[in-house]
Amino acid sequence: MQPTPSKLTDPGFLKPQHYNHLDKFFLRLIRDERDLPFIYFTFRIIFFLIPYAVLLFSNLLIGWYWLAAAVIYMIINAAFFIGRFALMFHSTAHRTLFKKQYNYLNYLLPYFIAPFFGHMADTYYAHHIGMHHAENNLEDDESSTMSYQRDSLSSFLLYLLKFMIAGIYDLAAYFKKRNRKKLMYSAIRGEILFIVFCVVLSCFNWPATFCVFIFTYFFYRLIAMLGNWAQHAFIDPADPGNAFKNSMTCINSKYNWECWNDGYHISHHLKPTMHWTEHPAYFQKTVDNYINNNAVVFSKIDIMMVAVLLLAKRYDLLARNFVNMGNRFTSEEAVIVFLKERTARMVAPAKPWFESVL
Repeated sequence: MQPTPSKLTDPGFLKPQHYNHLDKFFLRLIRDERDLPFIYFTFRIIFFLIPYAVLLFSNLLIGWYWLAAAVIYMIINAAFFIGRFALMFHSTAHRTLFKKQYNYLNYLLPYFIAPFFGHMADTYYAHHIGMHHAENNLEDDESSTMSYQRDSLSSFLLYLLKFMIAGIYDLAAYFKKRNRKKLMYSAIRGEILFIVFCVVLSCFNWPATFCVFIFTYFFYRLIAMLGNWAQHAFIDPADPGNAFKNSMTCINSKYNWECWNDGYHISHHLKPTMHWTEHPAYFQKTVDNYINNNAVVFSKIDIMMVAVLLLAKRYDLLARNFVNMGNRFTSEEAVIVFLKERTARMVAPAKPWFESVL
């Protein structure tokens, strides 16, 4: 077990003593100076990853040279770009990046860059903002984890399969039930446009289309659902709507530096529009609430590692990195019992529509 931390190593915001000329130019465009790192990461995508993708569509590489370049592209994208972009995109979905007078620039990420990472902008916004945060992982949340045994690999694979096959259908049905037709049409339009886009490109160069767009489509959904699985794995059955008791937080990890403090999932659900740099300070300010609500907090491991350890049933390693806030537990064995109680299936799973077809 880890003791309650007296100091956090995750990124906050320290205002520079001065900005260079390029910084000052971009600061005139963006709403919040703390989002300046988003601009420079976006330029890494525009000037490195996208030209690399264009190279794969060109005729400059053939045979084994093209195959080697394609494999390297997918590895680089998966290892260094997809995760960081996904969480930057997530942050800008909650908090608009550019100022109102430059609103046209806010279309850059969702409609030009996001497809290179398997995103459909309209579908993502509808799912995450319009549905997930509104339902807070409860029964009506299309990506709810409540009905699954959350330390079971077979349960996760069923969860992933359901999302891949019926995700857009369930999302559209949710918005139709809520009479939110604008979001319903937006979600469907985003999905269809991306599929049509990939089909058209495949007619010209299907291998490049697969490597650049189709692979990232499936890979992003895998890591997104794996992340959501871990973030909402430890649920108190007596109070599943309480963000302290249906989410978890990872502190003092390298992941938080790479992915904009995404480990702070409890505070994100409590305050979805909180700026990503504010989460560590807010955690320390509200630490008593984490103690009083028996919140699940891990230190020095990230969300993906929590998912892997959980599906491998390595509760011993989870307990070793569990933060014993308020000295609630006297042993790692007690922590393991607690975590297992929090991962048990809570409600009967709804029968997916495709089961009747299969």
